[in-house]
Amino acid sequence: MLKAAIIGATGYAGEELIRILLKHPEVKITNLVAKIEQGTAINKIFPWLSNLLDLECKSEIDVEGISKNSDVIFLALPHRVSMEIAPAFLNRDKRVIDFSADYRLKQVSEYEKWYEVKHKSKDLLKSSVYGLCELKRDEIVKAKLVANPGCFPTAAILGCAPFLKDKLTEPDIIIDAKTGTSGAGRTASINLLFSEVNENLKAYKVCNHQHSPEMVQELENVYDGKVALSFVPHLVPMTRGILSTIYMRLKKNISVFEAVDIVRKFYADEPFIRVRQADEFPQIRDVVYSNFCDLGIKVCEKQLVIVAVIDNLVKGAAGQAVQNFNIMFGLKETQGLLL
Repeated sequence: MLKAAIIGATGYAGEELIRILLKHPEVKITNLVAKIEQGTAINKIFPWLSNLLDLECKSEIDVEGISKNSDVIFLALPHRVSMEIAPAFLNRDKRVIDFSADYRLKQVSEYEKWYEVKHKSKDLLKSSVYGLCELKRDEIVKAKLVANPGCFPTAAILGCAPFLKDKLTEPDIIIDAKTGTSGAGRTASINLLFSEVNENLKAYKVCNHQHSPEMVQELENVYDGKVALSFVPHLVPMTRGILSTIYMRLKKNISVFEAVDIVRKFYADEPFIRVRQADEFPQIRDVVYSNFCDLGIKVCEKQLVIVAVIDNLVKGAAGQAVQNFNIMFGLKETQGLLL
C-alpha cells in the first residue's frame, strides 16, 4: 500500500483528490495539510467524509514527518506557492506531483512574465516533467517531479495533438473555451459570487490568460515548430467542467470520417480518450466526475472544428494527478479512476 500526502487538502482540487484516492485500492492517505487556523479533523471540514476518513488536517507543513510517512506528495497549492515547498520534499527523495504552474513552463522568463514573480527553484525546471499522460508517459515513469497540466491546456492539447503531430493543419489555432467557476479555486472573489455569475456569461483574460504560454509550449513540442494561438476563455454559471471549441485550418481537404479516424488511431490505446462518431459532439454532462476527455469533430471544407470536454477538477486536476501517480509507481493507469 502506497502512502500519499496532500498539501492543500481543502481546495476544490484537494477535496477532489481525497474523493478519488479513497477509492484507490493501492493508496492510503496518511497526511493532510491546508491553510487553516488550526488542525481540524477533515471530516469536520467536509462532513461528507464522516465514516470515510478520520484524519487530522494540519495547519503547518512538517516536512520531516510527512516525508517519513509518505511515498508521494501531492501539492494542490496555488501558483507561486509550490516552488517554495517542493524542493524540501525532493531533497528527501520523495516524488512530487504539483498542481500549480510553478514547474510547467520551461523558460523562466515566461513564468516570471505571466505569473509576475521571481521563480524560487528554477533549477528544478530542467528535471520536471509536464504530466500530460497521453503524450508524456515515458518521461512520467521516471519523473521525481511532475507538473500536472492546467485544465484549459489539457483539453486544448488533447484536441489539437493528432493533427499537429503529422502537420495536417496550419499552426495557427483559435480556441474558445467555457469553464465553470470551480476553476478559479475557493478563494473569495466578488467576480465569483453567485449573484455575479448566475444568469450571466462572460469572456475574460481575452488572449491574455496565463495558460496560453503553457499551451503554446506543449503544442510547439508536438508540432516541432512555431505555433500561433488565440485563446479566449469564458466563465459560465456552472460549478465544474470545460468545453473547448478548437478551430484549425487543414492543409488539404479531408472528410470528417478521415478526421475522426486520425484521432482514433492517435489515441487508440488511451483509456481516458473517447472519440465521438463523425458530426457528433460531447457535452460537459458526459464527463463530469470522470477522468475522460471526450472529443467531437467537424470538417467544413478546410476548416477543422474540434470540441473537447473534460471535468476541470478531475481530468483537469486531481484525476490527471492520480493518472500520473499510477504511471510513476508502475500501477495500472486506470486504478481509482474508472468511476
